[in-house]
Amino acid sequence: MSLTQARDYGKVAVLVGGLSAERAVSLDSGAAVLAALQQAGVDAHALDPADTGFTNALAGGGFARAFIALHGRGGEDGVIQGLLESIGMPYTGSGVLGSALGMDKLRTKQLWQSAGIPTPAFALLRSLDEARARADTLDYPLIVKPAHEGSSIGISKVDTAQELPAAWQAAARYDSHVLAEQWITGAEYTAGILGTTALPLIRLETPHVFYDYDAKYHADTTRYLIPCGLSQTQERALQQQSLAAFDAVGASGWGRVDFMLDTQGRPWFIEVNTVPGLTGHSLVPMAARASGINFTQLALQILDSSFRDDTQPRTGERHAGG
Repeated sequence: MSLTQARDYGKVAVLVGGLSAERAVSLDSGAAVLAALQQAGVDAHALDPADTGFTNALAGGGFARAFIALHGRGGEDGVIQGLLESIGMPYTGSGVLGSALGMDKLRTKQLWQSAGIPTPAFALLRSLDEARARADTLDYPLIVKPAHEGSSIGISKVDTAQELPAAWQAAARYDSHVLAEQWITGAEYTAGILGTTALPLIRLETPHVFYDYDAKYHADTTRYLIPCGLSQTQERALQQQSLAAFDAVGASGWGRVDFMLDTQGRPWFIEVNTVPGLTGHSLVPMAARASGINFTQLALQILDSSFRDDTQPRTGERHAGG
């Protein structure tokens, strides 16, 4: 639990909404965070970057720090972090570099490959013509996704070469860079990260083809297994690998790492989320509860990640206390 007194945080801007494809989820996350902080006695106020005058309200509103509850582009990709750096306002979570890299699935995978962290094989498809030209050279099934989106937006499973062009077009609605990633058959897991600790792993089970947007935010058929069913030794090893995957992209403060175990028990790391959801369906709060941390305590611990040495710009490296 946070040991910081409510008054020590000063006036807090909870950044919500934004203009990304994940705006609706961000509004839900921000509302939950705002309520929790206010319940704890923190002088917290919501600000939406989509509103006219946002920058002036942020810079001139007497705020001491910002809690970033923005998902997707503009909030999770280093843009808002850069704005906050430019006005000297402390903020939660990863810095500019860690945010930008974590949002970029292509460069995350390239970094993981160089660091020896297992991640599924992939191809970058920059155009529909390239998708058509390469369709017969790829190994199926595949998962096709935008390179810079979250919440499973624009993602499709592709079983045959004939299906690839339509899947590319669905992903390209959100991003000019589209990844075709090798499908992994196996169990899906997620590791919440809080400070320098990996929270208990969650195993995800859904009757959907994969853990898509509806399974994440709407379906009542998704199962979240905590304990995850692995041995303590295996869970600890995967938690350490998740922390290494998180560190490899320069992420810090808090977040989430998603991975799969194939039918032979081998891990394959899929992506990093530097501002994961904080809604009723969200995974980090579930994992925190399993550790005895309620939602208000979680919000305060995330807010604690805004404390740092303000003489050192936070470009994404891990800092003491966040």
